[in-house]
Amino acid sequence: MSFGPPPSMYTQSALSAEERRRRRRRNKLLGLVASVLVAALAVVALVVVNGNRTPGKPGGKPSAAGQGRLDIRETVEKRPANTTGVMAFRFSSDDLTPGEAVEMPGMWATDKILAKGIRSTLAGFRIGTDASPGEEVWRLRLSGPICGYTRHVTGDHRTAVLSRESRDEDAPCNRVTFVDLDDGQKIWENVFPLNSDDVRRPSVTLTRATVAVTWGRGSEAYDMDEGRRLWRTKATGRCWDAGAAGGRALLVRVQCLHHKQSPNPWETTTYRVRKVDPRTGRVLWTYPVAAGVRDVRVPSADPAVLAVSAGENGFTELLSLDGQGRRRATISLRNTFYVGECNDEYYLVLDDCQTISVGNGQVFLRSEEVKGSGLYPSNWIIGFDLATGHTTEKFESGPNALLYPLRMSGDQLLGLRMSEDRISPSALVVLDPRTGAETPYFYFGVPLDGELLTHLKHNDVVVQDGRLFFGTRRAERPADGKEKSWEWLVLGMESGARRK
Repeated sequence: MSFGPPPSMYTQSALSAEERRRRRRRNKLLGLVASVLVAALAVVALVVVNGNRTPGKPGGKPSAAGQGRLDIRETVEKRPANTTGVMAFRFSSDDLTPGEAVEMPGMWATDKILAKGIRSTLAGFRIGTDASPGEEVWRLRLSGPICGYTRHVTGDHRTAVLSRESRDEDAPCNRVTFVDLDDGQKIWENVFPLNSDDVRRPSVTLTRATVAVTWGRGSEAYDMDEGRRLWRTKATGRCWDAGAAGGRALLVRVQCLHHKQSPNPWETTTYRVRKVDPRTGRVLWTYPVAAGVRDVRVPSADPAVLAVSAGENGFTELLSLDGQGRRRATISLRNTFYVGECNDEYYLVLDDCQTISVGNGQVFLRSEEVKGSGLYPSNWIIGFDLATGHTTEKFESGPNALLYPLRMSGDQLLGLRMSEDRISPSALVVLDPRTGAETPYFYFGVPLDGELLTHLKHNDVVVQDGRLFFGTRRAERPADGKEKSWEWLVLGMESGARRK
């Protein structure tokens, strides 16, 4: 994908032809979406959902009550007046060459901008457009390819990414950049001492007023406003800092390698998780994870919830910890239908567990797919009490659909109901853990060309300011692709009420 300098100037005739082509493509796209939505809404009455759903009150712009600009954003979404979904944004490209693959790490949204990582660039697009490369409203070139990011965003729409020292793919990943997502302004950039021979993956996260980085041989934190270093730690002995989780608190995962010999790496490795004061670096408590664990992730830093893998496939337990780092409850996922998922791709984002939601004293998971009496699978979301580990509320997907937890919105859970039969509509829904009620936020259909973006295992999903975005983490064109075709890279949906 070409994402270098802006396109050269067109002649007036070429520009007019290009504009006509874009209008035809937009009209075709909007016509396709409209036809999908008409078919979807025609069968809304046939969709089986919880019978005790209650209507919500129409609201205005989402709010983050009680949050300041240096806090980590926790938007409370307000139900729109209209539950008919329409396309809010699309980003696509047709200039991938056969066999080309483009890394696209990170996706963030504000009320006006959809931002995406693309190779060595952060690009911001105006929501409400049908965009392609070259049509971004801002572009920030980094020192080299993006090699780390965080899903967290501050109250004033800022986030942080890591990049390599140079354009060389083997250059050390030793740059951290703090950026404003509204205008693409680089607030500051710092260098941390990662060497080119260090194979451990660095990570970056945000907590209040602080940007924290780990890189194996140490960790350090920076003040959000000034970029000045607040503190630095160095690895000791055979232990190193292996990722940080942020949000309401800062947790650092420590990995230790022991001298004993074993053909299995996990038998010589142990983990512990530390809560750290983000402004001073002081360790507040340490939780030692049991030996024999293969991996530890942190779906939530406060309340502290750890996802532990002690088997060959997936997470086997969720551990909830109290304010002093003591274990409160163990939620076993062994031999159950329940699935805990965290992003385990090349980038180390310790708290990127987008289908594990924590809030209101509970953790919510999806179940595996089950085949019922119909042609298509279904599933459910289950809640677990963090104090006891006992199950709480259960939300059924209904027939011909799959249900995924996305994130908390205040004390409510936002869920994604994806249609499996391609006839009934998909929906963004609000689930009430207290009453078990389900309220539709909006219904939508996905055009065939965009369906791959809705597979959550390989794509990012963001709900922000009344919109739902799906974005790819990697764009590629088959080596045998002979004809040019448009690759959908980001798809955004919203309520039709926003258009009025």
